[in-house]
Amino acid sequence: MGQPVRDYLLTLCVTAAVTYLLTGPVRKFAIAVGAMPAIRARDVHREPTPRLGGIAMFGGLCAGLIVADHLFNLKGVFELSNEPRALLSGAALIWLIGVLDDKFEIDALIKLGGQMIAAAVMVIQGLTILWLPIPGIGTVALTQWQGTLLTVALVVITINAVNFVDGLDGLAAGMVCIASAAFFLYAYRLWFGYGIEAAAPATLFAAILMGMCLGFLPHNMHPARIFMGDSGSMLIGLVLAAGAISVTGQVDPDSLRIFFEGSERGATHAMLPVFIPLVLPLTIIAIPAADLVLAIVRRTWNGQSPFAADRGHLHHRLLEIGHSHSRAVLIMYFWSALIAFGAVGYSVHSASMWIVFVIIAASAVGLVLLLMPRFTPRTPHWANRFVPPRYRRRAPERVAPSASSYGEKPEPAPSGSQPALEDAQMGQESPERAPVAVGVSGVNGATAIGPRSRFPERRSIDSSR
Repeated sequence: MGQPVRDYLLTLCVTAAVTYLLTGPVRKFAIAVGAMPAIRARDVHREPTPRLGGIAMFGGLCAGLIVADHLFNLKGVFELSNEPRALLSGAALIWLIGVLDDKFEIDALIKLGGQMIAAAVMVIQGLTILWLPIPGIGTVALTQWQGTLLTVALVVITINAVNFVDGLDGLAAGMVCIASAAFFLYAYRLWFGYGIEAAAPATLFAAILMGMCLGFLPHNMHPARIFMGDSGSMLIGLVLAAGAISVTGQVDPDSLRIFFEGSERGATHAMLPVFIPLVLPLTIIAIPAADLVLAIVRRTWNGQSPFAADRGHLHHRLLEIGHSHSRAVLIMYFWSALIAFGAVGYSVHSASMWIVFVIIAASAVGLVLLLMPRFTPRTPHWANRFVPPRYRRRAPERVAPSASSYGEKPEPAPSGSQPALEDAQMGQESPERAPVAVGVSGVNGATAIGPRSRFPERRSIDSSR
């Protein structure tokens, strides 16, 4: 089992490295071609930010598949199954539609049609749901039309759920990375725990998806230097849906070889690994799917189109009630991890009530930490050398206010003067002095090659973004 784990880790690292290295050049390309839409009413960022981050993520996907095809323990996935090729075909189509939307803002109905076509392309090549495990009934074989419709519906729902939640810096990539990590643990257990070869493609898809998200996150964390755009959000949504379809509709529940005797409750616990493929994909996208359903209900109730954009998503509401950008993202991360890993843990030890108590305790501790007024994530001093400069903790600088900053001759500021320190940290400027621009301004606090402003503009919570 150790060798396959190393192969998966190598695939994940190569995918993450290629995605990370491509994101910088893609950002410059997006600025050059003008893929920087103006600020919209529902946006929370303050300056035009380049999109097209999905180009780098698609490059990471291709690199991960190529590396896996040349590894001894993973090349059998490509020899015994056509699912990786089906995934690549559908991903290429949905990625192309996303790139066009990031540049030209195509109509929502056209995007919906493209999503359905991409799902149909995967169905034609064999990535489809063949049967479903139904509690109390058993395994139900689906007709070709039933399997096709169910597959297309699952792909479209997952893509739009991920697309809807992509509203804060690092939110969609982080939530999908957490979900894919939980999905990897479950699929890997099916493959090596039960010896089910049909679960191998889903395990590979989850590892590659984690690499895509981890490679893009350093560029996308707040304040983001680039957005993934629809080319990235629809792409990772399709990969997540492909893994769920593979492990749900391709793995025969009877191959789990579960036999039970005794009470009905014991039989239910014994059969839980059979039913968990039906439940786990829903728990993975529980937060995005809930946001999607609430958005449709809210817009329809207000007499708007379900595709009309607004500022009523869950992450918008977290900002409105006073949470900072980073704290809102952490709260969404926390609930995604709690639901996804809780479902995986319960599938392993379904008869153990201690898992329920652990989940409740983790919920309480996590909420207390995340809701503390002064809680902010910071990099420890010892880790400064291991993270990029933009994430390092800087020591406060002692700068005395100048005469030009306040329009009058300042008094000598003693060493360690608190007002001087606070004014320097807040970067206050007089109306008479314009801020100094470095290079080409207006690209989310930085140029394509220039540094960020050291003192970002402070806003009140109630102001619009």
